[in-house]
Amino acid sequence: MGTSLPNKESNLFKVIVKSYETKQYKKGLKAADAILKKFPTMEVKTLAMKGLTLNCMDRKSEAYELVSVVLRFNDLKSHVCWHVYGLLYRSDREYREAIKCYRNALKIDPDNIEILRDLSLLQAQMRDLTGFVETRQQLLTLKPNHRTNWIGFAVANHLNSNCSKSIEILEAYEGTLEDDYPPDNERYEHGEMLLYKISLLEECGLLDRALEEMHKKEAKIVDKLAFKEQMASISVKLGHLEEGEKMYRSLLVMNSDNYKYFVGLQKCVGLYSENGEYTSDEIVRLEALYKSLRSQYTWSSAAKRIPLDFLPGEKFREAADNYVRPLLTKGVPSLFSDLSPLYDHPGKTNILEQLFLHLESSLRSTGSFPGRTEKEPPSTLMWTLFYLAQHYDSRGQHDIALAKIDEAIEHTPTVIDLYSTKGRILERAGDFVAAAAFADEARTMDLADRYLNSECVRHMLQADQVALAEKTAVLFTKDGEQHNNLHDMQCMWYELASGESYFRQGDLGRALKKFLAVEKHYLDMTEDQFDFHSYCLRKMALRAYVSMLKFQDKLHSHAYFQKAAAGAIRCYMKLHDSPLKSATEEENEMSKLDPSQKRKLRQKQKKAEARAKKEAEEKNGDVSSTMSKSGKRQNARPVDLDPHGEKLLQVGDPLLEATKYLKLLQSNSSESLETHILSFELNMRKQKTLLAFQAVKQMLKLDENNPDCHRCLIKFFHKISNFSTPVTDSEKLVWNVLDAERQNISQLYENSLAEANEYFLEQNRDSLAHRAAAAEMLYVLEPGKKAEAIEIIEDSTNDLAQSNGALGSVRKWKLDDCIAVHKLLETVFIDLDAASRWKNANFNGLCFNSSLSLLGQVGMARSSSKNVGCLTRRRRCPCGDEKCYIQEELDEEVALAEPAYELNHAQETIRTFETNALLGTTILARHYLESLLNR
Repeated sequence: MGTSLPNKESNLFKVIVKSYETKQYKKGLKAADAILKKFPTMEVKTLAMKGLTLNCMDRKSEAYELVSVVLRFNDLKSHVCWHVYGLLYRSDREYREAIKCYRNALKIDPDNIEILRDLSLLQAQMRDLTGFVETRQQLLTLKPNHRTNWIGFAVANHLNSNCSKSIEILEAYEGTLEDDYPPDNERYEHGEMLLYKISLLEECGLLDRALEEMHKKEAKIVDKLAFKEQMASISVKLGHLEEGEKMYRSLLVMNSDNYKYFVGLQKCVGLYSENGEYTSDEIVRLEALYKSLRSQYTWSSAAKRIPLDFLPGEKFREAADNYVRPLLTKGVPSLFSDLSPLYDHPGKTNILEQLFLHLESSLRSTGSFPGRTEKEPPSTLMWTLFYLAQHYDSRGQHDIALAKIDEAIEHTPTVIDLYSTKGRILERAGDFVAAAAFADEARTMDLADRYLNSECVRHMLQADQVALAEKTAVLFTKDGEQHNNLHDMQCMWYELASGESYFRQGDLGRALKKFLAVEKHYLDMTEDQFDFHSYCLRKMALRAYVSMLKFQDKLHSHAYFQKAAAGAIRCYMKLHDSPLKSATEEENEMSKLDPSQKRKLRQKQKKAEARAKKEAEEKNGDVSSTMSKSGKRQNARPVDLDPHGEKLLQVGDPLLEATKYLKLLQSNSSESLETHILSFELNMRKQKTLLAFQAVKQMLKLDENNPDCHRCLIKFFHKISNFSTPVTDSEKLVWNVLDAERQNISQLYENSLAEANEYFLEQNRDSLAHRAAAAEMLYVLEPGKKAEAIEIIEDSTNDLAQSNGALGSVRKWKLDDCIAVHKLLETVFIDLDAASRWKNANFNGLCFNSSLSLLGQVGMARSSSKNVGCLTRRRRCPCGDEKCYIQEELDEEVALAEPAYELNHAQETIRTFETNALLGTTILARHYLESLLNR
């Protein structure tokens, strides 16, 4: 290896480095080749930089091969090559291998600043906190005149749970500064460092020192809002309530709608309760406090809203009346969302219902509010009806809610929120297709509103209209590969809803593809933090940096990841229960078909292959020559070789794949009951008895009265009771452990499984979900008592809890529970008659056999054919009910082959709607009829 290059080649090497930094890789590669032409094997640095450049040009295999050859040629003694090797691994997110390479490089050159800095970044990424502290200390020792090294060492100690050491380091750093520091261009960064130091003092419990530091350094802190918030918090913790009150009142001047400031002020005056319960004397004092605040901050809505949380009885009614009247006059659609937290108090719920009914009555009769002579605008009645519709919907009184929202639509048909809300009411009532139709109607009223578009897509996915939902969603994506754009935007709610819809329809490949796409987003989020390890230290965003790291540590406990992981686990378990058929099995099944069926099946397969080929060609064309609206060529995208997720299903052991995601849930969502339910189901399939029992114990610990927990408990001990007598020592040990643990379970102590199930039923007779669980377990324990088990379910009554008597009663049952019971009767009890009785008696919306569902069918068909080109038809539901239909999507050629069918259906629908005189439905049906005639 040469120690230096001639001037010409030395300048070329500088070109390589500059080209790499400016991403001009072709130019850098050309310069490297020029040097290596003269020095083909001796110039190690050039070879290493060439490998790095090749890596950036997506020629990774060449890059790895080149660097490894250089290392072998130089007997592993080049720190440059080890460093480059580490950079290659880092670019591929192989961080542990990259750390090994960096450590090998440091063995050769232990004081190399660049390698130490890169190593520290990876240690922070991998949370090797002890190594992070050591590396940062070494950097500080080598370069004590760099601010970043001081700050990095302090942050490293903080992350390693050594706050006191971190404070000492920051104080030592301040001792190196001049008295007139900082200059104007560094004031904000220095102020952030001071605020970080104060937060460390607060975290260590050194509150007096923290307050003293704030008073001393106030002039040097630029972020006055954060300064005041921190000072107010510390003052309250120290008991300096007068100073805290002063700070919170000054904060209210800056923002009088921040609820945290009001809570802090209440703490300072001694009028705060964690559970929201106050004595009559405290309520009087609170009322006086907020009265003064309302007079001081007349524009503050929080000062008017917060008293509704603590005022009781008649005082609450009066305050609520004064609060809602101007909002109804103004027309605030979010009023119900604003007041919804009050619905946790049953007494206040009834008062609100009485209040709004009184306002509605007065507006109808006099056109003004009670006790007023001034006439209200006509829209005030509409917004009152709008609120009442949401109110009754929240109480399960969907028929009254629909009547109210229909009247509001008839009053003012141009308000978009009315249609969106009607869609949500229909959704909760169980008519998902009609809900999607109204959501689409709202969307078409304002095509530029992304929220309305997303809401419509969500409803469509819930109605299992996936193709239509996708075509609607991509209306707000960029040109070209719209589906990829949805993925690039990390639109996780869409991917989760799509995956759940595919799973309901039995399309495991696409469902799994969607769930794993969400998992990929979380992996990307974890990787995205890497760039901030150096940026935040350089920009001194220390509080935000530490907060981000703590967030990242809990990233996989987020609800979206839980749903995606749980969905993937269920897909793999279902794949295990119903494995894919081999080619031989498919051929055997084909041989059993008659010639006409074989011909039809082959034609269907050919059409599917032709369609897939056409889609692939179109995508290839889009990828190769995609142009944006501005006329610029977009970056080429790789073609998705597995659009339907078929390759994802080709796994050797589905349960092994499911276990990977279960471990993530167990380590990040151990407090979730669903995690342990999945663990039970998975380990029972794997015949891991002790692990399944461990899951049962965790469920009992979290919620022993949960219906699913009861199912798992009974199923587990029922299954092990059927095991053969243990023979081996390990089997005997497992048996002894389970026998001993059973005595510690209160539900089973001195009780048989049947007695435990009967006791569970007796304790929860008023709950539909609990009765269904008890009935199912009775059938599991004693299959001969199937009729008795079904009777337990059918004897359930949807007891209607009386409201204030104004307009009926509140339904206790939830839609999801009704659907679950219907599925239980169909799939577990396998009793279609009982399922049909249940549907007819308790849940009309399940098969869409109401006039509202007919509206949904026509609305969806009209919006499909008119807006996004997806065609639909109705057909008889398998349940056998003559009035019951379901909807399915049609290929265009199939739809055109059956125009008379759809035409007759549209005419029939118009007659149905005209007979029922439903608002607006005739217009929807006629639009659909016109589209058929035009076609």
